Amino acid sequence: MANNFFKSFIDPLKHKNLQFILLLGFASGLPLALSGSTLQAWYAVSQVDIVTIGLLTLVGQPYVYKFLWAPLIDRYNPLTYFSSSIGNRRQWMMLIQLIIAAIILMMSFTSPAKAPFFLAVLALMLAFSSASYDIVFDAYRTDLLTANERGLGAAFSVGGYRVAMLVSGGLILVMADYIGWQLSLMAMSVLMILSAIISFYSPEPEATHVSPKTLKMAVVKPFEAFFYNSRWSLRHVIVILLLIVLYKLGDAFAGSLTTTFLLRQLNFSLTEVGLAMKTVGLLSTLLGVFVGGIILYNSGLYFSLLWFGIFQAITNLGFVVLSQMPPDYWVMILIISLENLAGGMGTAAFVALLMGLCQPAYSATQFALLSAFSAIARVYVGPLSGYGIEMLGWTSFYLASFFIALPGILLLVILKQTIKQIDMKASE
Repeated sequence: MANNFFKSFIDPLKHKNLQFILLLGFASGLPLALSGSTLQAWYAVSQVDIVTIGLLTLVGQPYVYKFLWAPLIDRYNPLTYFSSSIGNRRQWMMLIQLIIAAIILMMSFTSPAKAPFFLAVLALMLAFSSASYDIVFDAYRTDLLTANERGLGAAFSVGGYRVAMLVSGGLILVMADYIGWQLSLMAMSVLMILSAIISFYSPEPEATHVSPKTLKMAVVKPFEAFFYNSRWSLRHVIVILLLIVLYKLGDAFAGSLTTTFLLRQLNFSLTEVGLAMKTVGLLSTLLGVFVGGIILYNSGLYFSLLWFGIFQAITNLGFVVLSQMPPDYWVMILIISLENLAGGMGTAAFVALLMGLCQPAYSATQFALLSAFSAIARVYVGPLSGYGIEMLGWTSFYLASFFIALPGILLLVILKQTIKQIDMKASE
């Protein structure tokens, strides 16, 4: 009995597809910090003025608007001239990874002190290329994985992504102290070249992508195919989109100003909060996505979405407890751990849902569109949270975040049969 239990957890980890998704997920996370927090750190130690450093946040805009050029990735096969045996997704992955490697290499030969504007332009190019890689990687993952692999696929890709961010957002700062920025960035460039080699040897999806014949088809057909799906009415599709917006909304509200809550309301130190959020929180998220992926593999999409959603809502109440008791570091660590564990599990199931909604012919554009809808919660809750805390106070705000999570769970119950159809359709 025990052997069968452990076997059900270990067997999925042996899948070749999942191993490649882990490595290619690393390539997705590596450039992000290089155009974000690491870039800001480089400018800061180079004594660049604070106004310029503040403007660097604009470099991340391509990640918000990536759905606008996703149809180009569905439409064109950039390397067909060199090899017709490599599918659209792998062609784009290899090409973009090599472009990213070249941009990082160019960054290594400049500096914020000598050419701050030129370096910022390179960082913008890096963010654009990285967002483009995310488009094609999401599409490749959707096309490659079977339905029962998707939860674990989300877990492996997020795991690789997070490890890469530790390398390009943490390890590189240590390296820069010892060997300088130029050699450190060159090392990151080499990692991207290795990722391109991994893309070359990665498996081809069984459902080979057939590019739309015209750019107009690439732009119009993905939206038409999704919104006028033969299985559902337009009203039904709109309810599904509403679920995508609402499912992680309560989680987004609770997490939006957690750092400020711990520092200002509970008066924990920067070191204590940093350890809780960046170390314990990260490990809990990684554990959550892997455990969530394994449960999804064994129990199905609807069961996982429902119970992970309930778990996400309940863990928000932990902050209500924190706001009502004297500051206790270990209680704070426990609550942060549970909240990140629940968030990671919810993310694994949620990404599997988005993959299940995509159609192979248009997966790049459709996934980019769906992820844009899901980003609404993440992008707009910050300002709303600030006003909410001013009006309600911390305790009532976190209590409200619990109730904000409930409509998403209710919609999930209403769409039970639809979610099961998506799971069954993906299994075919």
